[in-house]
Amino acid sequence: MKLVERKIYLASKSPRRRELLRQIGVDFELLLLRSDGPRGADVTEEVAVDEPAYDYVTRVANEKAGFAFDLVRRRHLKPRPILSADTTVAVDGQILGKPAGKEEAEEMLNRLSGRTHQVLTAVAVRTYDFEGCVTQVSDVRFASLTPAAIQAYCASTEPYDKAGGYGIQGLASVFIEHIEGSHSGIMGLPLYETAGLLRQAGLKLP
Repeated sequence: MKLVERKIYLASKSPRRRELLRQIGVDFELLLLRSDGPRGADVTEEVAVDEPAYDYVTRVANEKAGFAFDLVRRRHLKPRPILSADTTVAVDGQILGKPAGKEEAEEMLNRLSGRTHQVLTAVAVRTYDFEGCVTQVSDVRFASLTPAAIQAYCASTEPYDKAGGYGIQGLASVFIEHIEGSHSGIMGLPLYETAGLLRQAGLKLP
């Protein structure tokens, strides 16, 4: 089935992903999946036993894209590429999700302090005749953080909707000594890889 217009469905609640798509001139319509409620989440983000971080983010991004694709078909919506993504942080092979509260956020930042960790973002794109997924991995090295710096950061609102308890685009940018990989990927959407997938799905991008 041919695309009816050069626009995508974004199956993500992340405001950072919206900003990044606008940065490369991609027009989108939100197609939000349920993350909680009486019937539970549309796609569970629970980590399977002994599941590696790379496998985890790739699986979740693909499951979100698949669910959104089925939603488009059930609702008889206009055929457009569907983009979903998932980001996680891993240190010593252990996944750090979104902290549930201040104590957990402080614990995560203490683990990241003075060390290098990985930020993994998987991007999945689906259409009626294309299905692709790319997972980008970046290394991020934190400076050694004082207890006062950690407590001050965790007193803000920043840590609590972000994997690993921090966001590179916010106050935590002063913690980061070095990155190797994709700055936009660490934010939640690696733009080089995303543009490649969208081109394959039929969008015209520079």
